[in-house]
Amino acid sequence: MELLLKQNVEHLGRTGDVVDVRPGYARNYLLPRGMAVMVTKSNMAEVERARAMALAEEQARVAGLKDLATKLAEASVTIEGKANEDGHLFGSVGAVQIAAALRDKDIPVDDKQVRLENPLKEIGVYDVAVHLHADVEATIKVWVVQQKPE
Repeated sequence: MELLLKQNVEHLGRTGDVVDVRPGYARNYLLPRGMAVMVTKSNMAEVERARAMALAEEQARVAGLKDLATKLAEASVTIEGKANEDGHLFGSVGAVQIAAALRDKDIPVDDKQVRLENPLKEIGVYDVAVHLHADVEATIKVWVVQQKPE
């Protein structure tokens, strides 16, 4: 049975694809959940319109993320930590602390978007990648400095 997908279905296809499935799968799963419709000219036109709108929304979102990436490229973050005389931190600086410092500067970044291979364990300046989208990534400077004694 041929159906037109109205949304992405894992292991089957993407929005707008015409797929050939067994009648039971179509009748009991895809059609009742609104994931697919019968292949007609009006349904093809409707799905193409929805696909075009989704593509335009995605392009607008990526453009906004590129603006955020330029803002991130200009930003730097300073994080204080207790360290010994050699510059080794007693703890470590991770993605959570870096994301929190960026949020304090009104830059909305999630903890999972900050990409660190290993936690920062020494005093110094580091380049840290921030992954915003599959096509958009920025690099920020993170300054890890000795905490001032009280």
